[in-house]
Amino acid sequence: MSQTSTKTAIVTGASSGIGLETTKALRAAGYRVYGTSRKPAASGAITMLACDVTDDASVAAMIETVFGETGRIDLLVNNAGFGISGAAEESSIGQAQSMFDVNLFGLIRTTRAVLPIMRSQRSGRIVNISSVMGLIPAPFMALYGASKHAVEGYSESLDHEVRGQGIRIVLVEPAFTRTSFDQNLVQPDVPLDIYAADRTGRDRFLGEVMKSADAPEVVAKVVVTAATAATPRRRYTAGSKARKVSLLRRFVPVGAFDKSFRKEMHLSKIA
Repeated sequence: MSQTSTKTAIVTGASSGIGLETTKALRAAGYRVYGTSRKPAASGAITMLACDVTDDASVAAMIETVFGETGRIDLLVNNAGFGISGAAEESSIGQAQSMFDVNLFGLIRTTRAVLPIMRSQRSGRIVNISSVMGLIPAPFMALYGASKHAVEGYSESLDHEVRGQGIRIVLVEPAFTRTSFDQNLVQPDVPLDIYAADRTGRDRFLGEVMKSADAPEVVAKVVVTAATAATPRRRYTAGSKARKVSLLRRFVPVGAFDKSFRKEMHLSKIA
């Protein structure tokens, strides 16, 4: 395919899991795909580039490389992110800021970098990987949940701002996925004994749900749908668990949802 006829896609956080499977799925769909990570390694037919989404210069250099080689950027998939496993009170402000710098501000950096290119093309799509934790409470992952709630608000608002320029912003919301995400959760830097029992309950819940978690390929397939739909929806849930949670959150009364949620999470009874 020629440089002008092949659509170009960038996937951040593409070294493993959802990001890696998304690069493969997009390539199969006909895109010329660039994956990014802080320390990229060779990945077959996918071009991997170094990019630290917390660094303006690193993001700008990556975008310049892709645009210089292809002359266009049609799709950005913002997937880079990590989680902190602990009660909100157990993380210092510095630890919280470091996570938001990746999960939210990293996404904003890459988005800002591609918008002028997409605007000049009068076309482009940005798919932001959110989470069902951007829709529901996330006890013992409150900071991660807050970052995804922020991604939801940013994405939905930005979509209205740039839609008239031929650009669409779309959310993909997975539930628990069989990746190394849960194994790589950062531990809080100010642990408190008061949360030990509920933390154990949450860990038990996590172990249970991971047994039936979706494969990352499930999410990648939804990303391709979100990227290629002629008239995309605002958000796409990825996997049966995510669809169920989304429906329950929207239609079940708050009190009933809370009671069921606490029971499933093995949280202590209200005093």
